[in-house]
Amino acid sequence: MGGSDRRAAAAGGEQERVGAHIRRFRKEQGLTLRGLSAKSGLSIGFLSQVERGVSSIGLTALNSVANALDRPVAAFFDDDAPEPESGLPASPPRHFTLTRREDGATQYVSGQQTYRMLSDRGPGLVLEPMLVHIAPGGRREEAYGHKGEEFAYVVRGELLYEVDGVEHRLFPGDSVHLRSDLPHRMFNDTGEVTTVVSVVTPRLF
Repeated sequence: MGGSDRRAAAAGGEQERVGAHIRRFRKEQGLTLRGLSAKSGLSIGFLSQVERGVSSIGLTALNSVANALDRPVAAFFDDDAPEPESGLPASPPRHFTLTRREDGATQYVSGQQTYRMLSDRGPGLVLEPMLVHIAPGGRREEAYGHKGEEFAYVVRGELLYEVDGVEHRLFPGDSVHLRSDLPHRMFNDTGEVTTVVSVVTPRLF
């Protein structure tokens, strides 16, 4: 099996795991797909495809599902999902993170996208900085909006970034910054991996 085949198999396994967790957590709460759709803002058809492992779900869309199901995003990637946390401390401690290039950063794979976390976790933090590698092809996610802001800077390759129904082609050095309540989605329609520095709020993990 070639490198691209192994990556595809790994991505497929991750998206099936994420879908199975969504179905499990939804049923534990007695929610129908319609109920989860109403709470997350994602369509019933899309959620059904994700649960069956037919479609992948991006990290920010998964965050909407996680909020609807009162679970941390990391729980959807774990074999043994942790229980939801009960909020942040009243006065979060001071936080400083220095991440070296050679440090073993946490990574999550969701569909065509691999997310490398660029800072440590910490209570009360707002920004979620990530290095995102977007493999070519796959199914386009549906556009949707959610709370927060997003910033994306293309380091390598090309990226289609749709905002409020308008597609923008980004090249290395290009960036976008938006309030996330605008319907948006991104897609790599080239034959090469695209690398993006992404910063979103609120934090996903």
